[in-house]
Amino acid sequence: MSARALPYRPHNHAACVSQALADARAICQQQSARLTPTRERVLELVWQSHKPLGAYDVLAKLTAEGHNAAPPTVYRALDFLQQHGLVHRIASLNAFIGCAHVGEHHTGMFLICRICGNVLELTDASVSTAIRNAAGAEVFRAEAVTLEVAGVCPGCQTEPNHE
Repeated sequence: MSARALPYRPHNHAACVSQALADARAICQQQSARLTPTRERVLELVWQSHKPLGAYDVLAKLTAEGHNAAPPTVYRALDFLQQHGLVHRIASLNAFIGCAHVGEHHTGMFLICRICGNVLELTDASVSTAIRNAAGAEVFRAEAVTLEVAGVCPGCQTEPNHE
């Protein structure tokens, strides 16, 4: 599966969303999971925003499109997408963002701009290794790791009054 650039880096947004959907179809086919039209549309909405979306943000977008979706439908779709590694939950924002590294076992590491709300997913093997080693030193078996780093993105650093 391909890694895609996120909001900090210039990229072809339409191709990015299209690739995310193609990756999702492939992952679901490999895992014999059913990517329903609603699940696919929820994933597409998450990727189109490139900023974390909460369940009610997704619901509002679906409703605006004429879908008759209820909160449980959206939560189930997001849960499915998260279970299959297609989205990450950003706990500090209670929101979801598309996974830029689908199909790869990785530690979720995110840079979250506190000004504009953009999020960049990182991968860094040395950070993942350091976390595993620190947990192992405490005889702790880490099963899932998500690292959220709040700060100011390059774009907001150049804005007046944001330094």
